[in-house]
Amino acid sequence: MLNFDKTLITEKVILRPMQLEDFEAMKTLTTDTQMWYYFTADLSNEVTLKNWIATAVHNREQQKELPFTLVDPANGAIIGTTRIGNISTKDGRVEIGWTWIAKAYQGTGINSLVKKLLFNYLFTETATLRIEFKTDVLNIAARKGMEKVGLVKEGVLRSHTLMTNNRRRDTLYYSILKDEWKVCSSTTLKQPAR
Repeated sequence: MLNFDKTLITEKVILRPMQLEDFEAMKTLTTDTQMWYYFTADLSNEVTLKNWIATAVHNREQQKELPFTLVDPANGAIIGTTRIGNISTKDGRVEIGWTWIAKAYQGTGINSLVKKLLFNYLFTETATLRIEFKTDVLNIAARKGMEKVGLVKEGVLRSHTLMTNNRRRDTLYYSILKDEWKVCSSTTLKQPAR
């Protein structure tokens, strides 16, 4: 069972439950429209961002999703978000996604660290057996990042999602299973056992 009030703390990043009050800090980080090309919502629009946060917080209160705000522990600044969603307790399956990192923190290893923290939490403190991810087939940076943390590429769903610019996205699915993670976490989390 997920703890919908869970906070994960390390020296490099804190993952805490998202709050409506996070909007003020997030709106200053999301103004670049290019940042949202591969995202399913254009969070540079303040109304869209406010609704996106409100939906995430509401879904956490309803125990449907666990959205996290990412915080830099060195200065308390909000630096992005990630979320556990599409939760199927019966199947032992969740999805990690809805992730964005502030430009100043991109390429610093924060995203990989966040994924590893979530893997550890989900596979050691809950009954999760499968974690899935999806991304735009064109998003090479996201694909490399997913493969770097040990995810297995599963396949493409063609014309799967309507994007903010009216483009139809081909969606690439990835996953990691608990047994694969056990092997990866005991080594370098580079390549899962198959």
